[in-house]
Amino acid sequence: MLAATVCVARMLGKNSYGELGMIQSTVGMLSIFAGFGLGLTATKYVAEFRVKDPHRVGRVIGLSGLFAAATGGAMAVCLIVFAPSLAERAINAPYLADSLRIGSVILFVGAVNGAQTGALSGLEAFKTVALVNLLVGLISFPVILVGTYFGGLSGTLWALAINLGFNWLLNHLALRKEAQRHAVPLTFTDCWQEWPILWNFSIPAVLSGILVGPVTWACNALLVNRPDGYAEMGVYSAALRIKDIPSMVLSMLMTPILPVLSDLYGRRATANYNRTLSYAFSMSLAVMIPVSLVQMAAPSLTLMPFGEDFSGHHAVVQWLMLQAMCLGLFTPMGHVLASMNRMWFGLAYNSVWAAVYLLLAWLLVPRHGASGLAAALATAHLATSLPCAAYIYVYERPFIANTPLARHSIEVGILLMMALLAYHFTRPLLAGTMCAALAGLYLVHVLRRTWAGNQRPARSGSCDQRQSEGSVAK
Repeated sequence: MLAATVCVARMLGKNSYGELGMIQSTVGMLSIFAGFGLGLTATKYVAEFRVKDPHRVGRVIGLSGLFAAATGGAMAVCLIVFAPSLAERAINAPYLADSLRIGSVILFVGAVNGAQTGALSGLEAFKTVALVNLLVGLISFPVILVGTYFGGLSGTLWALAINLGFNWLLNHLALRKEAQRHAVPLTFTDCWQEWPILWNFSIPAVLSGILVGPVTWACNALLVNRPDGYAEMGVYSAALRIKDIPSMVLSMLMTPILPVLSDLYGRRATANYNRTLSYAFSMSLAVMIPVSLVQMAAPSLTLMPFGEDFSGHHAVVQWLMLQAMCLGLFTPMGHVLASMNRMWFGLAYNSVWAAVYLLLAWLLVPRHGASGLAAALATAHLATSLPCAAYIYVYERPFIANTPLARHSIEVGILLMMALLAYHFTRPLLAGTMCAALAGLYLVHVLRRTWAGNQRPARSGSCDQRQSEGSVAK
């Protein structure tokens, strides 16, 4: 996908690639409404009940699939109808109306596909999900290149839709097979009796997403409405695609975390919960920090594959890498909130994030363009993640007692300062080489510390150890 992204950017050019980024942003905004948080809902409840109540799991999968088809279809129709108004009044490009209508296909298939992926994760079919991702990734490269070569921007969008359709088909077949293996009856009969989960979990999840998606789209719209907006958007989208590569890797690696944490939290197994969360933080830091550190020190290397048209714009890359470092520090906290069913707090957190991001973008984008948008994103993420972590430490401390978030933050801050010093006082190649070596040392440090920490016995106050001592006494 990275190779396809670079090729598409070179074939389309900076302006058309910016248009593609804005269409994807619009579809992404509407996908929050279309998906209705059903992928996350399916993961949470399928993982929690797959052993205790397989029949309920079948109803949850049926409900999530039906509701995803309904909401996805409704939002796709809305996009088809209102595409001309969106293109003319919101994104300052009336000629993109037909392209937005193609995006409606991506919107619908993506909503149904998300519910299936969530159910597969809840069944802990991680090898199956990995195989599906591999096949989809392999087939997407030639499909996207052919579509872009023969159809330009429209061809790229149709290729993305075809790619999602192939993904849906493989997920559908995999879900039927995994449900049969777990003795889960897939049925739509009586699935509506599970509707309370929509209120308890899906509605706060989708309300949180509603704040994220439209605000992100609105901030992007601020950028493209500048005189040179689509060229700036092209640069921003290119840097964002590079930043999203480790983010996607992390997302795949973190797929098992939510179902496992949900199961452990339900059993109040604090020691195992701490151990799993410790591994989650190690994965998050190991994936995000080293890559971001090198690009922070040598930002010119990030946009080099996209060609001379995308060169420069170091501030855009560096601000996005700062946001990536924040993701490395705080991504597991989102899984913690979901596993503890604190979705209404998640809604409050996203409300604050949305307000801060929108305000900063309104202040910075008109003057600084793409770098202002990247700075607003990074600053909003950092400013709102710290109170979220503090909330979890106050109310659920036993479950995260072994997570030294303050130490992680100090270490990442020191690495960030060293990368910036290398950027300002050395040449790009030397700065990148120095920070690559530093990143390697940090990676070894994180993995060794995690291994050593998880070899220690559980704390005496944990639920796991108390249960063991009770068994010995009996």
